[in-house]
Amino acid sequence: MAQILAPTTQWQMRITKNSMTPSLVTTKTWSSLLLKQKKSGNTKSLSKFRVYALKSENNTINRLENLLNLDITPYTDKIIAEYIWIGGSGIDLRSKSRTIPRPVEHPSELPKWNYDGSSTGQAPGEDSEVILYPQAIFKDPFRGGNNILVICDTYTPAGEPIPTNKRARAAEIFSNQKVINEVPWYGIEQEYTLMQTNVQWPLGWPVGGYPGPQGPYYCGVGADKSFGRDISDAHYKACLYAGINISGTNGEVMPGQWEYQVGPSVGIEAGDHIWCSRYLLERITEQAGVVLTLDPKPIEGDWNGAGCHTNYSTKSMREEGGFEVIKKAILNLSLRHKEHISAYGEGNERRLTGKHETASITTFSWGVANRGCSIRVGRATEKQGKGYLEDRRPASNMDPYIVTSLLAETTILWEPTLEAEVLLCSKLALKV
Repeated sequence: MAQILAPTTQWQMRITKNSMTPSLVTTKTWSSLLLKQKKSGNTKSLSKFRVYALKSENNTINRLENLLNLDITPYTDKIIAEYIWIGGSGIDLRSKSRTIPRPVEHPSELPKWNYDGSSTGQAPGEDSEVILYPQAIFKDPFRGGNNILVICDTYTPAGEPIPTNKRARAAEIFSNQKVINEVPWYGIEQEYTLMQTNVQWPLGWPVGGYPGPQGPYYCGVGADKSFGRDISDAHYKACLYAGINISGTNGEVMPGQWEYQVGPSVGIEAGDHIWCSRYLLERITEQAGVVLTLDPKPIEGDWNGAGCHTNYSTKSMREEGGFEVIKKAILNLSLRHKEHISAYGEGNERRLTGKHETASITTFSWGVANRGCSIRVGRATEKQGKGYLEDRRPASNMDPYIVTSLLAETTILWEPTLEAEVLLCSKLALKV
């Protein structure tokens, strides 16, 4: 009797007790599964194959996986477009599929669509239609072929952005000629935590208990230090396939916590890429049977929270003399600290305590190579006299459209009063 090679624990398929039960594949069934390879004479290395077979109540093999992986490209020009939008909480993602008659290359080729906003907390039941405007296209790593993921924003039938549509306001700021001229770059570090199903406790943690203290887990290797690497790696490849500008990933300080980086991205593209990367991560954890949380402090106590540090620069910051421009930007950011904090994510006060590599939520600070400050400037930037700054205040659940556009608005478009500048310059030790 042939043996089934089982998936890892994190990726085991969830099976309801009454519907299907795992069963070994008999020699007869194994032969039928390998018939195609036998005909081609390629049976030398069966170790290449991982066979997942389930025997249902009527004793038939479940071949759902074959249909999911079916390539329809040779048989039709039609493609599947997954329309993705942000729901009523401002952080939840929603999506639905539709057939498009042929492959497309630009969002303008796609039709607008609608959905029931009363079911997402975005419209009243008596006038529930919300219109989806396609804004960005990515390749679909789940369906493959010419199928696509479509990032949309949301409007009333009259064409007005609904309140949860933060992309529309961001697009206005990024279309301002002064902002365009400065070519704002963003590198966003998205942290997230993987949770066990049902118990809402981090992956790899003993249920109801705690692992050893922080220290060995950051960029750690080994079964007792790294929990969820297969999810992180699957997400990494899915992002590259989709065309997301992902630049790296690593295990984080708290066990069960990970980070990936997206960028450098220019303007509105930064928000589109982060939202699509979050969608991919939600789908992958859904398949893995693991819960994703972007809560900025999922576990209270002596554990690092989860942030979304945002690295930012303008053309003037990247050119000679850019450090002086950076210091002027820091001054502006200090004057609008409360406005930024209020827009940087829900529950951020539980994370920004002045501990665990954070600054206090109530006090603005900056420093070179200091991860305990609101704004960090790198050693290389100080040495070269140009470069970028890192805003360490955004929470992991922040809206990237809000954060990126607010940074551009505060540092490029907003002008403080001279009195305010003078008062704060000496306090922050900024000679601007």
